Amino acid sequence: MVSQRETTRKVKEEAIFSAALKTIKEKGFHKTRMSDIAERAGISYGLVYHYFQSKEDLFDALLNRWWKGLFRLLSRIQKSPDPLRKKLAGIIHYFLDTYQREPELVNIFITEISRSTTNLTPERLESFKAFLSSTEQVIQEGQDQGVLRTDFKARYLTNIFLGALETFVSTMVLADQRIKGNTQKQRIAESILEVFLNGAKQQGVGGH
Repeated sequence: MVSQRETTRKVKEEAIFSAALKTIKEKGFHKTRMSDIAERAGISYGLVYHYFQSKEDLFDALLNRWWKGLFRLLSRIQKSPDPLRKKLAGIIHYFLDTYQREPELVNIFITEISRSTTNLTPERLESFKAFLSSTEQVIQEGQDQGVLRTDFKARYLTNIFLGALETFVSTMVLADQRIKGNTQKQRIAESILEVFLNGAKQQGVGGH
């Protein structure tokens, strides 16, 4: 049973998270102050430090929300007997679903981590490398099953797949284009899958 104290803490943390996401998106991480976040969240400056020791601590908590969901998905994908196309679609939809639900979170991941080395500390880089490694395992499985061509290294195909996905999402983020609905989201996912699989599939083998 969740106590009233724990419920209050979660409510306050969510208010801080929401304010931090919006403020960092507007000002960038380095120009954002904890006082800006506190003011936007409607709570006292000191209370923010009660929950998070520093701006970096809060930033890592935000990123962990992204990584936690993504790694949970990748763990399920690696254990699943689903065909390669469905597994790759799952990765694509994680990006698109999150962008549809929490656009500021994806904005921060793209602008402050994926396309910026300034904030990429060794610890944050490890998460990024783990993501690449897990995706490469999915690609390698596709090669082992004879679905994907093997004249390119699994790492190269991984970079091509994630590069296409990241570039597409980055373009939407930087242009502040929102996903209008599930139909558009599905069309985007299918476009990325078709372009990747038609170029990477083994000759004479369908990508389905």
